[in-house]
Amino acid sequence: MTPGLDLGLLLGAAVLLVAVGAVRFSTRLGVPSLLVYLALGVGIGEAGLGIHFDNVELTRVLGFCALIVIIAEGGLSARWSTLRPVLGMAAALSTVGVVVSIAVVGVVVHLLLGLDWRLALLSGAVLSSTDAAAVFATLRRLRLPPRLVATLEAESGMNDAPAVIVVLLLSRDVATAHPWWFEVLLVGYELGVGAVVGVAAGIAGRYALRRAALPSAGLYPIAVVGFTVLAYAAGSVLHASGFLAVYVAGVLLGNARLPHRQAILGFADGLAWLAQIGLFVLLGLLVSPGRLPAAVLPAVVTGLALLLLARPLSVAVSALPFRFPRREQLFLSWAGLRGAVPIVLATIPLSLRVPGADRLFDAVFVLVVIFTLLQAGTLASAARRLGVTAPAEAAEVRVETAPLERMRADLLQLEVPPGSRLGGVHVDELRLPVGASVTLVLRDGAGFVPGPDTRLKVGDSLLIVATAEARDEAERRLRAVSRRGRLARWFGEYGEDRDA
Repeated sequence: MTPGLDLGLLLGAAVLLVAVGAVRFSTRLGVPSLLVYLALGVGIGEAGLGIHFDNVELTRVLGFCALIVIIAEGGLSARWSTLRPVLGMAAALSTVGVVVSIAVVGVVVHLLLGLDWRLALLSGAVLSSTDAAAVFATLRRLRLPPRLVATLEAESGMNDAPAVIVVLLLSRDVATAHPWWFEVLLVGYELGVGAVVGVAAGIAGRYALRRAALPSAGLYPIAVVGFTVLAYAAGSVLHASGFLAVYVAGVLLGNARLPHRQAILGFADGLAWLAQIGLFVLLGLLVSPGRLPAAVLPAVVTGLALLLLARPLSVAVSALPFRFPRREQLFLSWAGLRGAVPIVLATIPLSLRVPGADRLFDAVFVLVVIFTLLQAGTLASAARRLGVTAPAEAAEVRVETAPLERMRADLLQLEVPPGSRLGGVHVDELRLPVGASVTLVLRDGAGFVPGPDTRLKVGDSLLIVATAEARDEAERRLRAVSRRGRLARWFGEYGEDRDA
C-alpha cells in the first residue's frame, strides 16, 4: 500500500480533469485558460487546501521541461511558407526588441520604484520574453493575416533564448562577471550554436523518420518529440541556447513529409496542453497569496512601462528595416502577451538567492494576471479597431484520417463574412488550383456538397481539402477573390499579404 502516492494521484487526476474542463469554461467567458490554471494552483496551495510548496529549484527545472514541450509544439505547427517572409522581423523582435525592452523597463523601474540597477534590469529581462503558450492559445482563435500570426508566434518561440541568457547573466554573482564585450560574444555564441544544433537535430530527425519503418504508428510522435528534446539537451551540453534549438528543430520536423503527420501534431498538441496545465498549476502553487497585495503597485507600474513604452518602442525599432505599416506595429505591440515564461524566469534569481528576488517574483506573478486579462480579452476588438482582421482567412482543421494522411492533404475551413466579395461567386469561379476542392458548404445550419454552379452566400462556411503542394496557392486565390471578386486577377490582385 502506498497511501501517499494514491492520494497524490487522486489529487493530480482531479486537478487535471478540472483543468481540461476549464478550457471550455474559459473559452465561453473569454478568459485565458492560463489564469484558470494559476487559480487552481493557488486554490490547492497554502491559502486553499493548505498544501505548502516552496521548492523553487524544482519549479524552475519542471518549468524549463514544460517550456521545451510548449516551444516544440509551436515549432511543429508553424508553416514554413508563412514563417519565411517574417523571419527577419521575428528575429529582430527576439534580439533587438529584447534589448530595447530590458533597457526601457529597467530605467523606468529604477527611477519610479527606486530599485537598484541590477534588480531593475532583471525586471526588464524577466519580462522581455513573450509567452509561447499564451500567444499560441490566444491567436489561433482569431482570424488575422497570416504574417501577423506568424510574426508573433515565431517571436514567442525565439525570444525565450536571449531572455534566459540575459536573466542568467544578471543573476550571477557580480564578482564572477566577465567584461561586457565577453558577455556580448557569449550571447552571440549561444544563439548561433543553438540555431545550428536545432538545424542538425531537425535534419537528422527528418532523415531517420522518413526511412524508418517503425512497427507502430504511435512511435512516430514519440520519436519526433524525442528529437526536439535531443536538440535542447545537445544545445545545453554545448553551452548554447537549448530553447532556440528546440524551436528550430520543431520547425524543420513540422514541415517535413513525415509519416503519420496528423498523429504527430495531435500528440504534440495534447502534450503541450498537459505541459501548460502542469506548469501554471505549479506556479500558482508556489506563490504565497499573503504577499501579493504588496506587489500590486510595483506590478502595475512595471506593467504600464512595459505595455505603453517598452513594447511599442521595441516593435518600432525592430520594424525599421521591414515594411510593417503602423497599424500592424500597434497590434504587435498590444499582442505581446506575457504568461508562464516571465514567472518561470523569475524563479532563476529566486533560486540563486539574488537580493530582492522574492519581491520580483511576486510582482511578476501579479503583473501576468492583471495584464493577461487586460490584453488577451481585448485582442479581438483591438484587431477590429486597427483594421487588421482577416475574417475570410482559411484556418486549418486538424483531423486524423488515413485518406488525408496518404494524400498529404490538409482540411481548411473558410467563412464568408459580411463585406467579402466571395458572396455571389460560383464555386467554379474560385478557380482553385489542381489539388484543392470545396468539399462541403454549411448554410443556415444545413450542410451540402456543392457543384460547380453553386453560388456562395454571405454566412456560408466552406470545408476545403487541399494537398500540401496546392495549399498555399489555394489560400492566396481565396484571399484574392475575397478582396476583389471573381475578376481579381484582372485587377492585379493575387492574394498576397498586404504590404508584404
